[in-house]
This record gives sequence, structure tokens and C-alpha cells, in this order.
Amino acid sequence: MAETLTPADAVARLRPKDTLGLPLGTGQPAALLQEAGKRDDWEDLRVYSALLLVGTELFNHPNVHYLSGFFGPIERGLRDAGANISFAPADFRRFAPLLEEQRPRVMATAAATPDAQGWCSLSLHAGGTATELKRAASDPDRDLIVEVSPSFPHTGGIAPAYPHALHLDEIDFLVESEAKPFPLLDPPPGEAERAIAEHASGYVEDGDTLQTGIGAIPSTIAGLLADGDGSGYGIHTEMFTTGLMQLHQAGKVSNQKGQFDGISVTTFAAGSEELYEWLDGNQEVAFLPVEIVNSPDVIGRNREMVTINGAISIDIHGQVVADTIKGVQHSGIGGHEDFVAGPALSLEAKALLCMPSTATVDGKPISRIVPWFDAGAVITTPRHQIDVIVTEYGAAELQGKTVHQRGEALAAIAHPDFRDELLEAADRASGGRAPFPAEEAKS
Repeated sequence: MAETLTPADAVARLRPKDTLGLPLGTGQPAALLQEAGKRDDWEDLRVYSALLLVGTELFNHPNVHYLSGFFGPIERGLRDAGANISFAPADFRRFAPLLEEQRPRVMATAAATPDAQGWCSLSLHAGGTATELKRAASDPDRDLIVEVSPSFPHTGGIAPAYPHALHLDEIDFLVESEAKPFPLLDPPPGEAERAIAEHASGYVEDGDTLQTGIGAIPSTIAGLLADGDGSGYGIHTEMFTTGLMQLHQAGKVSNQKGQFDGISVTTFAAGSEELYEWLDGNQEVAFLPVEIVNSPDVIGRNREMVTINGAISIDIHGQVVADTIKGVQHSGIGGHEDFVAGPALSLEAKALLCMPSTATVDGKPISRIVPWFDAGAVITTPRHQIDVIVTEYGAAELQGKTVHQRGEALAAIAHPDFRDELLEAADRASGGRAPFPAEEAKS
């Protein structure tokens, strides 16, 4: 039976030299992390997590090394301030085997309060830690700390394979807190985002299975579908969002996907407080480990899958940069490639990557669609996976096209000021040649 401790007493169970594994984002135990930030005797604490949403002084300690699989604003701030932080490139679904390999001595997570049978729902996050939490629970040499709060919704998985819960008999230390899940709100869409959403929603038909990523564009698309005439959608998504809740509320979700029928499938949720309240006790949504949800084979078995994600830049080959800016880590790989690769297993499925055609740098517009990438660019998703690119100017269908044809299609949806250079590069790339001039190749 779990021993109930205060956050301070639970943190005291960590050794000055130790390893700690945490979920990403909305699965992080806030009171525990905040209390850990008050300790100053760390000698070598290694923390494995991603997308930090908890404010804590822990990672400002020089002897605390934070290994992150996905950067958010807090990670970027820690890096820029000189904190001891590293980035590990990995798909989200690879977090599970990486954690198994690292085998942190302590695993910790946020959860809902125990039910009458002693089960603590893992609430908003299954992700890559669900299996490792169970391993830690069964290992006498490891500790499992679970922070429960009445503000975290009770959610479920699919029994018996994916229970999405830990029993009090499995937990070593139970921490009671009043922490609330972090609300992750999408920015309001601008004119370009609304135009992109209009183009992208045209690819969604009645009965399609949907995945949407984070941000204003996917949420605007979900809003258009909720208000539109379509219906009968299924949901199989890495992240369950406020927009997907609105699709449910509009009566547009039937979940006849051909697998996991009758329920929306996700591996974590992040959004508004309304979303968290709606998820509490809601059996229409099941949380499964990320190695299931993000498996391209599983994604591809859904009925007429349509995935909707973002990108930072693309070249005329079709190479996509989605998690770095000029080689500097900005976010992470997540499920980007998996939700592009999965739909490619079926001709009826579609993978949409959405982005505005330009960005503003030093007060000047630059094209996000480029003839070729500069040295040092870090590719997120390779050219052979890419299906449809959407900007405010329209959609470019790239699957099966030559580099020359891809360049022409991308030029048509680029900002008019940059189309000529893209067309020139496309002409040079004809026949499998390089898109850049000969003198560029020599430099």
C-alpha cells in the first residue's frame, strides 16, 4: 500500500545522485517539481522528460542535468540562460524504449485521486511513460511517486491491455496536492491561418479519421468541421485538444474507424480548463501508450485517415523542417513523421502539413518555401514521406511527383514575391539534377 507523503518528504526520498523519469507536459507532478527546486544539495541528478509545463527552480541548479525530448518555451528559456539541458532527438513513440534503457531509479507522475477501488487514473497522459511506471512499481530497487490532485480528471484506457491507471498497492509514495493541470490555449488565428484552415478542411470528407496537432491552424480546422455539414468522423490523435472536444460536442464524431471503434484514441491531452472538465469520467476518449497511438502501422489501419500538422519550412525536394530554426532546437519531433508516414500506407488517406507561406525575420518577410536548405539545416521529415503542403495560397499535392513538379506545385502556393526563384530552381532540378546553380555547388 502506498505511503502518503508531503511533497517535501517525497522529494527527500530522492538521493543527491539520482535519476528521475517524468511524463511530458500535462503528466508532470507540479508540487513535487516545485518542492524539488527548493533543494540545493544535488550532486548529480539526471531528469528525463519533455515539454516542461511546470515552473520550478530545479533545472537552474548546476548539478541537475535535464535531458529533454521536446522543447517548449521553458526549455528554450533554460537553454538560453545557460542551464544544464540537452536535447535527445527521438520520435515520441521512442520515448518508451529510451526510458526502458535509461531505467531511472525514480519514476514520478501526476494522476487523479484514487477511486473507491484504489485505482489512480493517469489522467491526461499515457505517453511514453505508462509502461515504465509499471516497471518501476514492480521493481523493489526503484521508487514510484504519484502525485494526485482532485483537479486532474479521471480518464480511462482500454482494459485489460491498457488500463491507464495505477493501483495504490503498486505505488510506493503517494503525494496529495491541489495542483491544477496547465491550460494550453491556442493563439487566435490570423487571416493567413484562417485561409489555410479553409484550404485544409476541403480535404476532409464525411467518415474520415482525424488527427490534429497543436496550434491555431489545427484548432481552426476543427472549428470549421464542427460548424460545417460533415459528420461521422473518427479521432485517432497523439494529442487530444480543445478543438477535438468541440467536434464531439457538435455531434460530429461516430468513431467507426475499423479499429478502436466507438471511442476516440489519444495518448495525452492538453487544452483549456473546459477540456479537462469534459474529459472527467468521459468514456468516449481512451488514453493509450504512445507506442500504440503513434505506430504508423496502427495509424494506417484507420478508415480514411487525415492527419493535420504544422511545419516551419520546406524545400522543393519536399524535405521538411518542423522542429528547428537555423539549426537551433525550437520544439521536437514528436509524432510528426509517424503521422505523415502512417497515411502513406493507403491511397485514400491524406497527410496535410500546414504553414503560412512567409515568416518575418528582422522586420522583413522571408519565404518558408525555399529552393534548397542552407548548410546546417536539420530535417525533421524526409522528402519521400511528404503528401500535401497547405499555405494561405492553396495546397500542393507532392506524393508521386518529380522534384521539378514538386517545385512547380510549391511555387504556386508560395508568396508571389518568391515564386520566380522557386520556379527557376525547379527547372534546374529537372531530370534529377541539383536545384542550385553550378557555382553554388562548388562553394
